[in-house]
Amino acid sequence: MTGPTAHEDPRATPTTPADPATPTTPADPATPAAPAGGRFRPGLFTPNPTPAPPGRLLLSQARIETLLFLRHGEQQLLSLVIPVCLLIGMTLLPIVDLDDPVRRVFPMALGVAVMSAGFTGQAIAVAFDRRYGALKRIGASGVPTWALIAGKIMAVAAAVVVQIVVLTVVALILGWRPVAAGIPLALIFIIVGVAAFTGLGLLLGGTLSSELVLALGNTIWFALMGAAVAVTLEPGIPDGLMQVLTVIPSVALTQGLIGAAAGYFPGQAVAVLAAWAVLGVLAAMKHFSFTMDRD
Repeated sequence: MTGPTAHEDPRATPTTPADPATPTTPADPATPAAPAGGRFRPGLFTPNPTPAPPGRLLLSQARIETLLFLRHGEQQLLSLVIPVCLLIGMTLLPIVDLDDPVRRVFPMALGVAVMSAGFTGQAIAVAFDRRYGALKRIGASGVPTWALIAGKIMAVAAAVVVQIVVLTVVALILGWRPVAAGIPLALIFIIVGVAAFTGLGLLLGGTLSSELVLALGNTIWFALMGAAVAVTLEPGIPDGLMQVLTVIPSVALTQGLIGAAAGYFPGQAVAVLAAWAVLGVLAAMKHFSFTMDRD
């Protein structure tokens, strides 16, 4: 047994080596230091939930609505398959007494596609979403009515882009040739038409029972399409009667698209569509319900 070396202090307190099996936790630099007395900073653990920015909320809702719309087979049948069949059948079959039927049938088919996607498709989808509680859960998640309505309008607009591409390709194959000046005019009518029919569809689907919406939605759709087909097949309708018929939104959209395809701008038609759009959207925002009465 040897004594302490020349460099060791025999009076020093012995140190215990650290146990390598004992984990050490480094201090988190992001953790605020506790004030004197060992208490946490006031408000450190207070919840502070904040809503998402309106722009991000709207884009997210529009994306969800678009995916749901494009995956729904019945809505694609109404909004794309039937208009394509109308375009091909009324152009090729000898049922239209017109020199160049595709010039009038193509705008009409495009109007029917917009009407089907915005009105009937949305009305029925919203009604059954309310019936099965899907919209109730969306409302409980914090999505306001305006965001739901705007998201559905944007979803219909995205679907209409697909409709325009498909119907335009079919029309070009059938011999239709566009007028350059009419393209921006047609886009104006399509945008206003999407807002008008989607607002009316949400008003119908967001206020009535699913059974009533299913019956009324299809009945009104047939009536609107019949009016649009009638003014397409009868270009010689007197001006007075045409002004009365133009009050019907499907007729206003069809006449507007026919005029735009020819290179001129029907002012009365766009005014009627804009009025329907404002009335439909405002009424839907006021009366729309996420649930049904029995919920």
